[in-house]
Amino acid sequence: MAPLILASRSPQRRAILEQLGVEFEVQIPHVDELETGPPHEVALENAYRKAAAAATGDIEQPVLGVDTIVSIGSRIWGKPADEAQAIETLRALQGRRHAVISGVCVIAGGSTRTAAATTTVQFRSLDDAVIDWYLSSGEWRERAGGYAIQGRGAALVASIEGDYTNVVGLPVPTLLELAPWLLPPGRPT
Repeated sequence: MAPLILASRSPQRRAILEQLGVEFEVQIPHVDELETGPPHEVALENAYRKAAAAATGDIEQPVLGVDTIVSIGSRIWGKPADEAQAIETLRALQGRRHAVISGVCVIAGGSTRTAAATTTVQFRSLDDAVIDWYLSSGEWRERAGGYAIQGRGAALVASIEGDYTNVVGLPVPTLLELAPWLLPPGRPT
């Protein structure tokens, strides 16, 4: 099978695919992403838009699109545009539970399959000193919800319920449900 096309600029998604030993190439899609609406629908639609934009029409080359968002109820906390939005986001999340939702879309063999994964994250209570410490790292940039659990953002988290890889940005169990052929026979699925 031809290598997977990853329709994403995310270094975290690349790292997860590399960890799994999946052969892939990156094609960064240029699409207008939804920013409002029901969170699951937004994540799924954005994942589909990314995958569809990267699909070449070659049914032999599968395409993966993923979109990860953070929400509290119906409110979506996207990637902060600047430090002021990052402060607002972290203050809104501190001491509360939020959902990390990833829409996953695989286009392969002439068909399109989508699914969403949800992980619940409980943030610690954060004072201004901790928020300032985290902001100074710059790690909040280009991160849904303004944090990266695999980095310094781990210090913000009290607990998670669900798939850790989803919070990082690519829910492996969901991906393998949609594309079990990514792992060769004899490897765990």
